[in-house]
Amino acid sequence: MKVSAELTYTPLKDDYEPHIVAFIKALRASEFKVLENPLSTQIYGNYDTLMPFLNTEIKKAFEAIDIAVLQLKIVKTDRSDYEPHF
Repeated sequence: MKVSAELTYTPLKDDYEPHIVAFIKALRASEFKVLENPLSTQIYGNYDTLMPFLNTEIKKAFEAIDIAVLQLKIVKTDRSDYEPHF
């Protein structure tokens, strides 16, 4: 089953930027399609392979910092080719 996930990682620390960059670089280095914008990162793939990967990377990101927020939205379809029609 194909899914699309949108993640927003927010370390609650003064030097937050290196933590966000490291998280995004880990996503980029994966086998999955990754798209970024200034507010979130989207990643697309098969549910059974994507979710264990995200579980591992989220855990690494959380272990690297005292406190952080991660927002995750998952859509049951591959939306990687979406283009607005307006």
